Amino acid sequence: MSAPRLDPPALPTHLPRALVGVLGGSGLYQMDALQGAREVTLDTPYGRPSDALVTGAVHGVPVVFLARHGRGHRLLPSEVPYRANLYALKMLGVKYLLSLSAVGSLREEFKRLDMVLPDQFMDFTRQRASSFFGQGAVAHVSMAQPVCAATADALGRAVQQVLAQEQAHTGADPGVTLHKGGTYVCMEGPQFSSLAESQMYRTLGGGVIGMTNLPEAKLAREAQMAYATLAMVTDYDCWHPREAHVTATMALENLFKNAGRAQLIAAEAIRLLGQERPASEAHTALAQSLVTQPDAMAPDVRERVAVLLA
Repeated sequence: MSAPRLDPPALPTHLPRALVGVLGGSGLYQMDALQGAREVTLDTPYGRPSDALVTGAVHGVPVVFLARHGRGHRLLPSEVPYRANLYALKMLGVKYLLSLSAVGSLREEFKRLDMVLPDQFMDFTRQRASSFFGQGAVAHVSMAQPVCAATADALGRAVQQVLAQEQAHTGADPGVTLHKGGTYVCMEGPQFSSLAESQMYRTLGGGVIGMTNLPEAKLAREAQMAYATLAMVTDYDCWHPREAHVTATMALENLFKNAGRAQLIAAEAIRLLGQERPASEAHTALAQSLVTQPDAMAPDVRERVAVLLA
């Protein structure tokens, strides 16, 4: 079954197009490898995104970068305009979305500076709109497998390539382990966990904890974009009996140690995605999920949904 088709609303002809989108988290406010960088400001039915979208090319692949918290880190996790961010990325044609995020570890084996490719999420947020639908259009997408395996695979190969190159250059083991799979617990914040909460998340099977990747993963699926997260461990939250409890300073200091690697990894993943353009179930997520058919929608609702179906 193919997704319902709607003609997308007419967009300004000067808007660039992008194959890959990159969402930068704490400490990652720009993308160094972006060539021909150009800022684009968009309005969406959900307001303006966190910041200007920066378009350009990496390894010849059209890319758009967005600082999730805004440059200067001005937005709390609960204040990030997630729907505007994802809708704007979709307006520019993004098919593959890479999320770069700092996380706390909920597992002994996920050490500081390690990198994790989560394949599941738990949502403990309370104040966030997590769907483009409603107000005249209904859809129920599956989140059984919230991460695109092909996009995560490209990220994983990029991590391995960058670490191997670093070891060849320095002659020393970078001391960073890549963990494939695990559950990302998304909490509301902005406060860090209590000890009781941290222990509960571990009991439930959480692997890492952060404050931003939901509703991103849900919205990416509704927008038919293939989504994957590169989670960079900065701390042990507060559950560990021998490690210091997380502070914002600790998290940022450890993230900055990995920031250069994250830039290289994102660039290599973009190269792989541009070369391979893997098929993803996410690209047809609305085929069996859209309940309200286009002819039953009001004109303004059809126009809003058309971007998601494009």
